[in-house]
Amino acid sequence: MPEWPMTFIFNMKINEKLQAYCTVLESEFSVIPETRKQELAELGDYISKKRKAGEETKLTVICTHNSRRSHIGQLWLAAAAIYYGVNGVSTYSGGTEATAFNPRAVAAMRRAGFVISGDDMKSNPHYEASMGEGVDEITLFSKKYDDPANPQQGFAAIMVCSDADEACPFIPGAEKRFAIRYDDPKASDGTPAEAATYDERCRQIGREMLFAMRHATKWDSSLMMTLNFERRGPVCSLEKTAKINYTCVHFS
Repeated sequence: MPEWPMTFIFNMKINEKLQAYCTVLESEFSVIPETRKQELAELGDYISKKRKAGEETKLTVICTHNSRRSHIGQLWLAAAAIYYGVNGVSTYSGGTEATAFNPRAVAAMRRAGFVISGDDMKSNPHYEASMGEGVDEITLFSKKYDDPANPQQGFAAIMVCSDADEACPFIPGAEKRFAIRYDDPKASDGTPAEAATYDERCRQIGREMLFAMRHATKWDSSLMMTLNFERRGPVCSLEKTAKINYTCVHFS
């Protein structure tokens, strides 16, 4: 195993509401079908391999309009990385065309605990999403997957809708591609079930992105590392059997 430094940055802390929501989603991993778990594990393996190589993990979530599922996936991957202490992960989103981050999806993410600010009245508003103390805000707006705001090479493309997956058999610059499709909550727009449908899609995507990120922490068995988190005040316990440098920064 090559020597490379790993730093676990625990001075980033998601807010209490989002933390509690993540804990609930984590308890629901058993409802994910086994075939789906295999797909998510492949994404987790990719993240793990990038980390072992000491490389930044760049994840671009793609759907047709970059309006609902792709933004939801981007935010949940970012939250999952912080929740599990997986450093070096950067998340992005894009579409095959640009429209707007749908306000119904924005509302669902706010209900989950993300703090999102922005002007809903603009045609393609730019939002700022905050997850908590010490965490950089994420700028969200609808754009094509190859927009300059997104990585142009060395990233993984995560296709979350069938239309985008089928319309774009090749994503320039992507070193890996994952098809993790979700039903579009747009089908419920303007109906009494609208909010419930968006909340359920938010919950499903969150649950599965957390599962994938949790899988990424299952490193090489020769490493024998354990990360113990007490959600009210995380503690990091490391057990080394390989020549690797560790740095833990605890929450205050």
